[in-house]
Amino acid sequence: MKNSIIRLENISKTYGDTKVLNELNLSIKKNEFLTLLGPSGCGKTTTLKIIGGFETPDEGNVYFEEQCINTLPPYKRKLNTVFQKYALFPNMNVFENIAFGLRIKKLPSLEIESCVKDVLNMVNLNGFEKRDISSLSGGQQQRVAIARAIVNKPDVLLLDEPLGALDLKLRKDMQIELKNIQKQLGITFIYVTHDQEEALTMSDTIVVMNNGLVQQIGSPVDIYNEPQNAFVADFIGESIIVDGIMHEDFVVEFIGHKFECLDKGFDKMEAVDVVIRPEDVKIVEKDAGKFNVVIDSVTFKGVHYEMVAHTDNVCDTKWLIHSTQKAVEGSTVGINLEPNDIHIMKKLSAEVGDSYEEK
Repeated sequence: MKNSIIRLENISKTYGDTKVLNELNLSIKKNEFLTLLGPSGCGKTTTLKIIGGFETPDEGNVYFEEQCINTLPPYKRKLNTVFQKYALFPNMNVFENIAFGLRIKKLPSLEIESCVKDVLNMVNLNGFEKRDISSLSGGQQQRVAIARAIVNKPDVLLLDEPLGALDLKLRKDMQIELKNIQKQLGITFIYVTHDQEEALTMSDTIVVMNNGLVQQIGSPVDIYNEPQNAFVADFIGESIIVDGIMHEDFVVEFIGHKFECLDKGFDKMEAVDVVIRPEDVKIVEKDAGKFNVVIDSVTFKGVHYEMVAHTDNVCDTKWLIHSTQKAVEGSTVGINLEPNDIHIMKKLSAEVGDSYEEK
């Protein structure tokens, strides 16, 4: 595929009786920040290991710039890997950890010194050259691991949940730094995580995986706003998913009411999944909305209030509401939904419940 640097073609991998990858096809562009996202056991780390040469596919081929590299060992591939456990050398200081790969290549000392200085500046570790690895914080060790990987100027950098060991604030800071580093370097990053916010923050492209299959590929905006199935809607962010019936194009019925929507192309009276994001639910005065709910709980989240409510009709659907407007626990309020707040999907999976209550 034009502009692709890595292409996976019909990749399958089985461990024992478990098929962790099932005919996976994926094209990764040059200079792209692509994230493999999914729950534990979905196949994302196995995919990364196959790209890196640490695992061999049972079936299918891995192409690097259209050359099959199935049998090429990791050290001969034009890529480097940053693992969650940084695998730094405790007997070497920061400079020697970063310079290790360059010394293997037998580069001149002055060139090594210049390269190490450049990457230390890039990861904000100037002056740390002589520090022992054991004296560094988790975030500093992570920066050293990244510096060691990028100093060799790989075409592709593989990152296997490298922020998983960091605390929340540092993890958020490093998300921004990693994205900036990727832009500065202009190389391809392939990133593995189970953290949805991390994927949405950093990626150009997100590949959502489950049970060894790709569920959806798209930009963070597309993945969040236009999930293709119930699994993606439930896994990315938070969602209310309810059963609905498409009466005709642009008209859906759920919780006993008909609503205008922006979707078409469904069969008349087809059963569908209706997805609504909590931040799109609008609170109004009782009986001024399309339907009423009773507020069960209210939690202040800083930027907004998170409220759980239930409909007061026979459907008894649970609603998760994010709003800057606070309602009182036990009160009844009206709910309005605009057509672009309602997302309709075909019923492709029974793995996800049909309400917030069942999550």
